[in-house]
Amino acid sequence: MPAIRGTKSKKKTRRYARDLDQVHSDLRSERHLAQFKDTKAVEDLPGLGQWYCKECAKWFESEANFGAHQKGKVHKRRLRQLRDEPYSQKEAEAAVGLGTDNGKRATALMEVDEGAAA
Repeated sequence: MPAIRGTKSKKKTRRYARDLDQVHSDLRSERHLAQFKDTKAVEDLPGLGQWYCKECAKWFESEANFGAHQKGKVHKRRLRQLRDEPYSQKEAEAAVGLGTDNGKRATALMEVDEGAAA
């Protein structure tokens, strides 16, 4: 049975991995990674959760599969993507034009045409 939005939307979300900014947070702090791993039951994970690739956010069945993954194109592509630092919320808002400018504003008096007011 196809998904409500069509067959393509189901395929897009089937093998969803963590986003790059989430992986950056995982790599920076072990606590963040531990919080993510604690949400998963060890019994439900492939290989009982022993082999986990931090960069790709994937679990593997065996050490051989994990080693093959680390030598593969998909893992190397993900490493290249992780070299770039993710944009912060402040940078994103500045790109849209919502930056904060706390400088003093010069107030100028508006000229009022008295002939139009009458």
